[in-house]
Amino acid sequence: MSELNLRQLRVFEAAAMAASHADAAETLGLSQPAVSMHLRQLEADLNVTLFSGRGRTRRLTDEGTELLRHARNILAQVQAAEAALAARQGSTRGQLHLGVVPTANYFAPVLMMAFRERFPDVTLRLTVDGRDAILDMLHDHRIDLAIGGYPPSEADIEAEAFARHPHCIVAATGHPLTRRRRLQWSDLANEPFIFREPGSATRQFLEHLLTSQSLRMKIGIELTGNDTVRQAVMAGMGLTFMSAHVFQTELAAGLVSILDLQGMPKELDWCVLHRRDSVLSGVTASFREFVIERGAALIACKATV
Repeated sequence: MSELNLRQLRVFEAAAMAASHADAAETLGLSQPAVSMHLRQLEADLNVTLFSGRGRTRRLTDEGTELLRHARNILAQVQAAEAALAARQGSTRGQLHLGVVPTANYFAPVLMMAFRERFPDVTLRLTVDGRDAILDMLHDHRIDLAIGGYPPSEADIEAEAFARHPHCIVAATGHPLTRRRRLQWSDLANEPFIFREPGSATRQFLEHLLTSQSLRMKIGIELTGNDTVRQAVMAGMGLTFMSAHVFQTELAAGLVSILDLQGMPKELDWCVLHRRDSVLSGVTASFREFVIERGAALIACKATV
């Protein structure tokens, strides 16, 4: 029977994620020959081929993909054990890798800095990506916790709501509709409307809202990303439906305005997400508790006229 060791698994996991052995070596602080040696020994111990191809064309084999799944599980459990033992000894040291969906990136640094004030010796890492990618990373143990909306019901993810997520209809300041009160959706029917790209969570939320109320909006333009849409609104290209977290700086500066539309804002939940089969401990457990306790107050934003 082969004798795997953590050093080999850490080198393999880094090599699997990097574009080349050279990049993995740089990440690990090792020489490229040392990385190659560890991988050759691992393949010999397991009697398998883990990579196919060479250089930047290399890919994981089926055996490599299977090992990567187990390696991530093992390394995550080791990290959890180290964190739990450190916590029992009263240590506040540790590391946390947080993943967030793009809209949460507007407030995630605030949460992280407030947490660091309480636990100054903690090392924090932030990854921002699309909802599906974040859920995949959480499932594969590539991140410790995530912040997003509720995951699909079939996902092996635990979601705990900690704050409300308001969405509003906004326009450039000075738009005629910003001077009116108690607007109806029918008042917006002939206005050019800026839609997010198909498949985005914001677009899906708006389409669900419109369908549920048998409403139709005139698509003036379709853009990708919160920042692009926000710039288009300020340029007077049209109205849009947007998370209130996205435009707080522009709202305070008087560059955009929230329309006084009946039934708005519409709200979802912000959730802290973790794997159901993970026992949270140490820094990960502390950050989860911190977000549940203080998150709503720290990320509060203006969402009404």
